[in-house]
Amino acid sequence: MSNPNPPFTDEHEELRASIRGFIDRELAPHAQSWEDERWFPDEVFGKLAAQGLLGLKYPESYGGQGGDYLHEAVLVEELARTGSGGTAAGIGAHINIATPPIWKFGTEEQKQRYLVPAIRGEKIGALGITEPGAGSDVAALRTRATPVDGGFLLNGEKTYITNGVRAHFIVTAVKTKETTPPARHHDISFLIVDRGEGVTSAKLEKLGWHASDTATISFEDVFVPAENLLGTEHEGFKQIMANFQWERLAMALGAVGAMGLAWERTAAFARERQAFGRPLSGHQAIRHKLADLATSAYTCRCVTYDALRRFVAGEEPLKEVTMAKLLTQRASFELMDACLQIHGGAGYMREVWVERAARDSRLGPIGGGSDEIMREILGRVLAL
Repeated sequence: MSNPNPPFTDEHEELRASIRGFIDRELAPHAQSWEDERWFPDEVFGKLAAQGLLGLKYPESYGGQGGDYLHEAVLVEELARTGSGGTAAGIGAHINIATPPIWKFGTEEQKQRYLVPAIRGEKIGALGITEPGAGSDVAALRTRATPVDGGFLLNGEKTYITNGVRAHFIVTAVKTKETTPPARHHDISFLIVDRGEGVTSAKLEKLGWHASDTATISFEDVFVPAENLLGTEHEGFKQIMANFQWERLAMALGAVGAMGLAWERTAAFARERQAFGRPLSGHQAIRHKLADLATSAYTCRCVTYDALRRFVAGEEPLKEVTMAKLLTQRASFELMDACLQIHGGAGYMREVWVERAARDSRLGPIGGGSDEIMREILGRVLAL
């Protein structure tokens, strides 16, 4: 077992070894076939649940493991070893963005109805925020929930929703009142929408993350009962913001895990591959490139672990989390591109892992808050 890096402890490293073994046995061998099939089986959630991995940070009273964000951080980082960004994304969407709002803001009845089966892998969740006309500008969403007797009538459309085809429930941000001029931040609510009549999904094809089901979801006169209102009505914007720090930290951790794995594999390839009578790593151009990539991976890990340490300590590390998200996503894409280059023509072939890694990493600078939005946040934090 390796020496732990703060904020991780020996306990977390034992968990890491267990998770890594599970991924190596149960997920990684299927990466290519799941990519080819554009889908990974729902049974994966059940297998994760059997290992206690869908509820690491949730209380034992709901079927969780009673851990905290650090335990889940280990899982998020290790998911890179599945070898399929889409599989990691589908699992991550369930545990990192779909279930946390129910845990934080849900009633006891909602937790029993959704969180408990989600932790057991029996119900799969998605988070529905982005719309065709509202991506980075979350407050501009147009999906409308009109009050009716006993609940709401929902109409609108969400897009780029991970788990959008398979999800049994969608935690959905909606407009619940109209104000003139628009209140923007005080007219949004969260509804837990069950898949059923009036809810239709259209799967989207993507550059990467092929194994994940990303969809446009349409809601046409969908009745949502009043008891499915999540948290306080008209306070949905605060609920959206509440999980952004963890979502962005999780993306940084995923990138850090992927970068470390890619460097290990590429360095091993460079030591073995012969060119002009010696290993690739014996050539200064390749050796120096690998040294630069190792430095980048280490820097990203340090910045991310610092933000994580502050987050779990109860600070409000907006600056540090934003910096970690901004730094790691672009750096990961650049590292994957450099690793592909070192592999030469083989790196461009579908059967070689780095081709997929390069495509999968391109989503990072866009998802969970684009690079441009991260810079805008930092501009405000730094009083620029």
